Amino acid sequence: MGEMVSFTGNGGTSEGYLAIPSGGVASPAVIVIQDWWGLVPHVRAVVDRFADAGFVALAPDFRHGGPAVKPTEPRQMLNSTQMDEAASDIAAAAEYLADRPEVAGKVGCAGFCAGASLALWSGRFSERIVATAGFYPRLPWEGMPTDWSGYAGKASLVHCSEADGLSAADGVQSVSRSIEAAGGTCQTFDYPGTAHAFFNEDRPEHFDQRAAATAWARTLELFRAKLG
Repeated sequence: MGEMVSFTGNGGTSEGYLAIPSGGVASPAVIVIQDWWGLVPHVRAVVDRFADAGFVALAPDFRHGGPAVKPTEPRQMLNSTQMDEAASDIAAAAEYLADRPEVAGKVGCAGFCAGASLALWSGRFSERIVATAGFYPRLPWEGMPTDWSGYAGKASLVHCSEADGLSAADGVQSVSRSIEAAGGTCQTFDYPGTAHAFFNEDRPEHFDQRAAATAWARTLELFRAKLG
């Protein structure tokens, strides 16, 4: 089980849920980015799972203690102001993790839904973050950049649900091309027959055990290969 911690960032103090592997050996780190529901039990469970898999994991609280309220339109989470604020929080989280004595190696970032878009974007603006994984991201978003040059030498993967159009969706194709044009790599994986949020066990109407297990294994494979 993890614990809530505070760290400096975004012009003030941010909080997040942190879990550390039990082995006592310094480990690579992963930032976990919530969907619109906030720092809910599902997100904390993912943080704990990364720790069990050998990563120091942190989920920043982008709602800063506020209530988990779903917007009427998911892309409302991805307006320019919120993206800028989230960018600062993610960069601060990466620096915080890199400075912890339990961390050795590099930093990755994984996210869900709108948080998946942020996770993929994080590789563009943070030098610390070298590998990213997006679970059914909301793509594109208003004002999504065309310059992803911060991805040179980095790696990403995108888990695509059928409900969102799979990897053929224009937004996924745009991000994949932009990352690769910048000198990074982007793997896309399709999960036929799945709904949006197929990884979330707390949403049984959408959860797909086989797809979730496959996506998790692929994510761990990427992070173990790239974070070292």
